[in-house]
Amino acid sequence: MIPLLAPIFQGEWAPYGETLACAPHPPPDAVRVADLLADPPRLLALLRLKARTLNMPERDLRAVASAWSMNYLHALLPPVAAAASLLQHGFPVRPEQVWVSLDDADGDPECFHIVELGTPRPGTGTAERYDVLLWTHLAPLFTRLTQLTRLAPKILWGNAVRYLEPVLEEGLRMSDQAPAVAADLEHLLHRPTWPQPCGTLRDNPMFMPARRGVRVADRSAPPVTLHRQCCLYYLVPRLGYCGACPLSPEFERERCASTAD
Repeated sequence: MIPLLAPIFQGEWAPYGETLACAPHPPPDAVRVADLLADPPRLLALLRLKARTLNMPERDLRAVASAWSMNYLHALLPPVAAAASLLQHGFPVRPEQVWVSLDDADGDPECFHIVELGTPRPGTGTAERYDVLLWTHLAPLFTRLTQLTRLAPKILWGNAVRYLEPVLEEGLRMSDQAPAVAADLEHLLHRPTWPQPCGTLRDNPMFMPARRGVRVADRSAPPVTLHRQCCLYYLVPRLGYCGACPLSPEFERERCASTAD
């Protein structure tokens, strides 16, 4: 684990900090993210490999791309977001600055590699610390996955929310409700627009209505917080709906009065 992250990722959280490594040279078999984005046939081959391991037909790779992206985000977002929000530190995550190790068996991303630590960014705003991660790294990746599989971008951004939200909420707990972390959480997930360097605003694709559901089998039980977007796992054989799927027939859905609920 990068020593900078060690105070944050301890105990049961330790594995989430071990998916980002820093060394003067990336492993020889790691793939630079920029090269992967520039090579659609290679990315498509990874998705087809993933489809075979899931016993999914290759004619429809939407659920496969969602599952692959979840593993990508699982490895990338916790260490990068924790550093950005809790430590006010920016790791270099432009696609040309970061490499990814891929599992030979199923094509899943396992670990990311950087060759320098980046720079401290104390006192900077959320947009400054997250702009490269979101718009230079994730947005082109999601665009490429959509082009290759027709997977809706909102599903990919919803998958990103699944990792950003718990990291930031745990960061709030660890930092005793630090205002800077609270501001990041509000800015990333609860604002409908995102400021651009030129001064204009763009839509924030991670701004999604919070959802709750009442269990059909027990309407007297408290409502359950559901995921903001379905990840399509229910299309994967033997997996079915996850325990908080907004499309699951197990729940009668309702929209929260506030997206911050």
